[in-house]
Amino acid sequence: MNILFDINHPGHVHFFKHAIRILSADGHKVTVTARDKEVALQLLQNYNIPHRVLSKAGKGLLGLGIELICRETQIFSILRKEKIDVCAAITGAALVHAAKLLRIPSLVFYDTEHAKLQNNITIPFATHYFTPDCYLGHRWKNQTVYAGVHELAYLHPNYFTPSPSVLADLHLAPGQRFVIMRFVSWSASHDIGQKGISLSLKRDLIQKLSPHAKVFIVSESPLDQEFEPYRLTLAPEKVHDVMAYAALFIGEGATMASEAVCLGTPAIYVNSLKMGYIREESDRYGLMFDLEKDSEILAKSLEIVTGDYRGEWQEKQRRFLNDKIDVTQFIVNQILVA
Repeated sequence: MNILFDINHPGHVHFFKHAIRILSADGHKVTVTARDKEVALQLLQNYNIPHRVLSKAGKGLLGLGIELICRETQIFSILRKEKIDVCAAITGAALVHAAKLLRIPSLVFYDTEHAKLQNNITIPFATHYFTPDCYLGHRWKNQTVYAGVHELAYLHPNYFTPSPSVLADLHLAPGQRFVIMRFVSWSASHDIGQKGISLSLKRDLIQKLSPHAKVFIVSESPLDQEFEPYRLTLAPEKVHDVMAYAALFIGEGATMASEAVCLGTPAIYVNSLKMGYIREESDRYGLMFDLEKDSEILAKSLEIVTGDYRGEWQEKQRRFLNDKIDVTQFIVNQILVA
């Protein structure tokens, strides 16, 4: 079988990497197309996944629109030239139209309800649309739900065991606590009009948490000079090892907040955007705090960093994992039967 995976974001590399490995090992021909966004290309290279770069992430709605047309044109040619039997993507906006014209089955995996423009131009054209069962958005006739979240495709214990060697890479003393803060770029179409961690709160968090834990920052966009000393400088494929040993994650990005949940690390999500999996992980499993008020965020951060929550969170994580499926095996199975 000839299979194409379209990669638009670093998180998509993680989501599909084990499925790509399994299918390739089973003798299927796998083609990977990629978009130059953040560290996506670096991750593909570091995981030794051959790929074709089709575009660089556009800026603004006009730039994104031009990029989309460019990607669709190239993907159409690749689907036909490589005689692709089935294709898969997260979001899938650049994939589904070409695939439909060529009558090739397209599988779209998605979990972001509020990306309405993207969903409306993508989902009706996809052959199959897969979402976590906690998805809150409109239910489509081509939609299938599963008991899992995207992050379990690569952080499920079947595929991931954190390496403690990463602590030495960060020059941390034995037992030294640390916090990871994540800032997003707010450049995606669904980010327009939304808000996260204010500048004053960033400063307050660093000032109040630093006496109790070392602070590291991961950012999609360039950091203000005052925050540059806190930047996490580490190979991107090691970030999950770091997160697994953190005392706390505080971030604007839903993906990394959910990754913390899968790893059993307390998480505070600070973003006006709300997703079904964020609600489930916070309300049903108590593995995340979805907060908006600066005073609440600061108080909860100090409470966690100065307390001992590791055992409690690991127990909550076990309950969470027991309720979920092996998402990678689900991806592989759906591709093989498409």
